Amino acid sequence: MNLLSRRAALAAPLALAMPAIARAQAAEVVVHYPMPAFFKDVMEKIAEEFQAANPGITVRHLAPSPSYEDAVQQVLRQGVAGGLPDVSFQGLNRLRMLVERRLPVDLAPFLAAEGDLAAKGWTPNLLGLGHAQGTQAGMAFASSNPVVYYNLNLVRRAGGDVENLPTDWNTLLGLAGRIAALGDGNSSMHYRWAGDDWMFSALLYGHGGRMLTEDEREVAFNGAEGRASMVLIDRMVKEGRMPAFTVDAALQAFYAGKMGIFSGTTAYIGSMLRSIGRDVELRTAKMPVIDAEKGRLPTGGNAGVILTREAARHAAAWKYLTFATGPRGQEIMTRGTGYVPCNTVAASDERYLGGFYRENPLYAPAMQQMPIAQPWYAFPGTNGVRITETIVNNIARVVEGNATPDVALAEMATGVRRLLPR
Repeated sequence: MNLLSRRAALAAPLALAMPAIARAQAAEVVVHYPMPAFFKDVMEKIAEEFQAANPGITVRHLAPSPSYEDAVQQVLRQGVAGGLPDVSFQGLNRLRMLVERRLPVDLAPFLAAEGDLAAKGWTPNLLGLGHAQGTQAGMAFASSNPVVYYNLNLVRRAGGDVENLPTDWNTLLGLAGRIAALGDGNSSMHYRWAGDDWMFSALLYGHGGRMLTEDEREVAFNGAEGRASMVLIDRMVKEGRMPAFTVDAALQAFYAGKMGIFSGTTAYIGSMLRSIGRDVELRTAKMPVIDAEKGRLPTGGNAGVILTREAARHAAAWKYLTFATGPRGQEIMTRGTGYVPCNTVAASDERYLGGFYRENPLYAPAMQQMPIAQPWYAFPGTNGVRITETIVNNIARVVEGNATPDVALAEMATGVRRLLPR
């Protein structure tokens, strides 16, 4: 065997192992995403610019899922029945569930072919958001942490200091109670307790707690930190006079200028700016500090995963995903939503968002809280969605006045314990 033949023989296994980046591109990328209220306009803009830059590839969007829970359930069903999209954007806390089903394509070989990742804005910390169970399951697309939105008109009327908004829950609840006392159809506050366990984890982590024990065999949220979190939710109802609104009802009240305080993901900024009435003066602030030393906040958001197993489609899917998580895609996403960019070039380069945070102070609190953000916890096993429902349903009992914090927490722990892997 001559030298060239030996080199070809040695290179053959490597060629088979590499992602199909150099092969013929697929003509279409089928994309699935959640929460159209946040992402519809953003996804359409990204697709438009991607197709203009890549005229040989078209993007087709499937019907979006209303929530992260619906999104993962849809993909799990398609994993059994067929019809998986090429790319799906999934909640960061659901990547583990997908990897345990062996659905996402490992992106590590694709990234290895990209060269200097940090120069392209994908640092180890940001890549880590898409890591699950030893696999680079996805590329982080949007990240968030919880902030507080204030309607300064009602804050002033209630005697609040708009230049010194609350930094602790006692002060916030006192202000909320005074806003409720204004009457005239005004509501005090909303803490986004429904839908998923994210905002409960914000209180739990804020107290320095954790969801499960380190070995993941037992619940840990039923200790002192979890009890303090449930008591705080109860105080929101009793002292802050928080009504048992759905998220949508609370948002509509806030948009109309009839609610004073709304706590939820920073991703609401885009829809807030598009929807609030002209007479509503909006301000955002960091979440009140609970434990200044141990307190943390959850990182929410989603990552793009490649699900197609057709090697011929990988090149186009990867090209789309790197555009969406690259500087321009992240600029579009951040300007259109309020989520924090998952690309350092996008965040710092003046061509993208370098001046954005200076010029748009509403977006600043989420960036300021990033140093205390930690991953959104992903429960082990196959019952992640049912565990989330158990947590939310028991919080609802406190908000609706049907259970005390202690009773709800105990039953929450019992219900979650039953759903953990044996």
